[in-house]
Amino acid sequence: MINKQLKLILVSTPIGYLGSGKGGGVELTIVSLIKGLIYLGHEIILIAPKGSKLPFESELLEIRLIDGIDQPSWQHLKKKDPVLIPFNGVLPKLWEEVINIANESDAVINFAYDWLPLWLTKIQLIKIFHLISMGDESLIMKDIISEISHLFPFQLAFHTKSQSKDYSLKTDPIIVGNGFDMENYLFNENVNGPLGWAGRIAPEKGLEDAVKVANYLGEKLLVWGFIEDKKYAFEIENSFTKEIIEWRGFLPTDKFQEQLGRCRALINTPKWNEAYGNVIVEAMACGVPVIAYDLGGPGELIEDGVNGFLVKPNDIEGLIKATKSISEIKRQNCRNWVEKKASNKVFAERVENWLNKGLNKKISEDIQD
Repeated sequence: MINKQLKLILVSTPIGYLGSGKGGGVELTIVSLIKGLIYLGHEIILIAPKGSKLPFESELLEIRLIDGIDQPSWQHLKKKDPVLIPFNGVLPKLWEEVINIANESDAVINFAYDWLPLWLTKIQLIKIFHLISMGDESLIMKDIISEISHLFPFQLAFHTKSQSKDYSLKTDPIIVGNGFDMENYLFNENVNGPLGWAGRIAPEKGLEDAVKVANYLGEKLLVWGFIEDKKYAFEIENSFTKEIIEWRGFLPTDKFQEQLGRCRALINTPKWNEAYGNVIVEAMACGVPVIAYDLGGPGELIEDGVNGFLVKPNDIEGLIKATKSISEIKRQNCRNWVEKKASNKVFAERVENWLNKGLNKKISEDIQD
């Protein structure tokens, strides 16, 4: 059965333009999904902050850029904080554009972890689907997600089961995982490279634990990512007597995967309930095994002893032991896992099924189910 071609509006994260690195893994998710949906024949209008760019073009893709001030991330607010929208903020402007063109499309997919688009779901005729990108970061967000779950349960989806457990949902969660364009990641057979770490440089990502491992082993740690908290980065760098960290910065995918693929292992050390773990899959796509804390999404991505090792959160000795054993992991296992479970085509098919399910549900059915 061939699904009909859909006309979709995708709304990007408002905390930074695509390519800035401020949006973290959400940026990669958006780019991968667009390419996957186009491959399936769907027509896309991307509405994104000014400055956003995609690494490809298509006759089925239109990009509308909106100027405005970045939205603050809920990660940097307290759980009881109110909704904040800066003067001349880009978030409401993105959604003004959506409303203006909504009647031209079948559905909208929202990637913003923010209150406004979720609330708009209740009053707009067009169906707005939300791919929730984080765990429980805010009481007001938790409340609106729960409300939408009870009103329109088929219009919410999550990356992992672990992430979805943070919320009070009416029905079993729709899990779509995530996707990666395998053409962008080259398999590297090298088993004797350095150790790596990647992610936003912020306290909830736990970089200091990976540095402790490298310091114990007397090695350098290659670190990629946008430095979100400069004070935090400075404190880690100055906690050791010698230069352990080699800062590589935030790189475009082609350069990032080339450098990452040379590592013998990636260390992943989240201090929070990681919704998914994009860098874990990016590493495995290059053949790099991953050693990660079993906290949130990583626990659903790593098959212990097959494509990496899972370690109890905050267990530095466990990280060290796993790092010493990383040669036991076959690098081809890592690549095979991604091709089977996390390619952008597989991801787009899951999202397509989610959209079709939601579009075929009437509001009355949602409420009665």
